[in-house]
Amino acid sequence: MRNRPRRTLTLTTILATTALLAGACGSSGSGEPADSGGPIELTIATFGEFGYEELLREYQTIHPNIKVTERKTGKAGPHHQNLIAKLGAGSGLADIEAIEEGHLSNVLDKASRFNDLSQIGPADAGADRWLPWKYEAAKSKDGKLIGYGTDSGPLAMCYRKDLLEAANMPSDPQSVKALFSTWETYFQAGQEYVQKSGGKPWFDSAAQNFNAMVNQQEVGYLDRNDKLTLDNNAGIKKAWDQVTAAVGQGQSAKLTAFSNEWNSGFKEGAFATKSCPAWMIGVIKEQSGPDNAGKWAVTDAFPGGGGNWGGSYLSVPTQTKHPKEAAELAAWLTAPEQQLKAFEAKGTFPSQVKALESPRLAAQTEPFFAGEPKIGELFAAQARKIAQPQYKGPGDGQIQENVSTPALQAVEQGTAPAQGWQQLVDGAKKIVG
Repeated sequence: MRNRPRRTLTLTTILATTALLAGACGSSGSGEPADSGGPIELTIATFGEFGYEELLREYQTIHPNIKVTERKTGKAGPHHQNLIAKLGAGSGLADIEAIEEGHLSNVLDKASRFNDLSQIGPADAGADRWLPWKYEAAKSKDGKLIGYGTDSGPLAMCYRKDLLEAANMPSDPQSVKALFSTWETYFQAGQEYVQKSGGKPWFDSAAQNFNAMVNQQEVGYLDRNDKLTLDNNAGIKKAWDQVTAAVGQGQSAKLTAFSNEWNSGFKEGAFATKSCPAWMIGVIKEQSGPDNAGKWAVTDAFPGGGGNWGGSYLSVPTQTKHPKEAAELAAWLTAPEQQLKAFEAKGTFPSQVKALESPRLAAQTEPFFAGEPKIGELFAAQARKIAQPQYKGPGDGQIQENVSTPALQAVEQGTAPAQGWQQLVDGAKKIVG
């Protein structure tokens, strides 16, 4: 699922609202107990667009004794607020709950409230179905698998071909790879672009690049003991120094991702490059408009190697009365053939090995982009470049959204980088404790 801006409730807020939600929501809509022998009703709670409408109708045709109801929430934030609140209440969750990658850390430490899918799921839904990093990211510290991977967001680099040409810089997908091979070359190219274009920004926002750089580190904001690492994490500090130096050179358009100004920036050519998960292709196409067809391009390179931004999992909370049937439906929805159908319906890029090898996926092209690239083949290759999942401890998502992004925005507005770094450290300590 596409990773949209999220709002994250503090634990205090969640606990304060739990009692109200518990009273309002009741129990799972699962109908009769599993051993009743009668028809079964399953519920699945998702957000945004997973592309499941036709698939759920197909599943009910195959399984006439099972009725499935999808509870859709528009945005990821409210969906996960509801999920965490009802976990605390002990009732009210759907039989299957979607979990977005950015919120995974907030539920992995509550693994006891989810069924271990490696124990109750079908035998054909084993680890070899998914890319290793996708599968491993959904395992708790004690080894429980709390979610089947749905989609993913392998990162490539999108750029305005016409703007690079105007600046007399390489612009075809092969020649730009050297510019995007490392973060050093990326920011060097940005400095060159600013100079040659008369001061035009290279990228949209500092936070967008910084988040990708942090996610590429072997150890992120928290280590596996859930200890904050910012006081001695040289990789994150280097990323901060690189991004803020680029801001000082005028490389950032200083836009807040997914704001109206950011959306307009695609149409107005406000920046020349964009970190580009697979789902961003649709965003660029939508926001740029038909007048900019053929101006954007994408290449199978990303500074520092591969990376992932977005994607989700399907979990089966212990609240369900039908854990086996829910696990079977979740496994079926995340099977390669179904994920290909979801991709064709809504553009959710698969995370399953066989789906990524499919000729159907490889043949997918995007005519809006220059050269009509084979985006299925391109992003499948980018997905395979991702080595290992970075451990995400409790509060990781809050640090990214509520601390590091505001700290970088402050730098973009004139705060000294050293002061902004201290703002990040102090804010993270308040969250982690």
